[in-house]
Amino acid sequence: MFLTLFGTLVIAGIFGYVVEKFGLTHNGILPSIIICVGGALIFYFIRIMFGISFGSPGLDAILSSIGALIIVPTRFRK
Repeated sequence: MFLTLFGTLVIAGIFGYVVEKFGLTHNGILPSIIICVGGALIFYFIRIMFGISFGSPGLDAILSSIGALIIVPTRFRK
């Protein structure tokens, strides 16, 4: 269980970094990593409490990171 949690956080952090480096978001590296890790952590706890899952924990981490980056804008867009 704890290895799954740490793996989820690492995958989400790497995903946040990669998305920012490719220029898909303009939040900054640290805010993107924080947003992705937060989204993955929330979805991890939802997965434990309610049993909702899209597949493997790695896939859940990536999908929740994408969702968090879409939902949580940090800059106002024109």
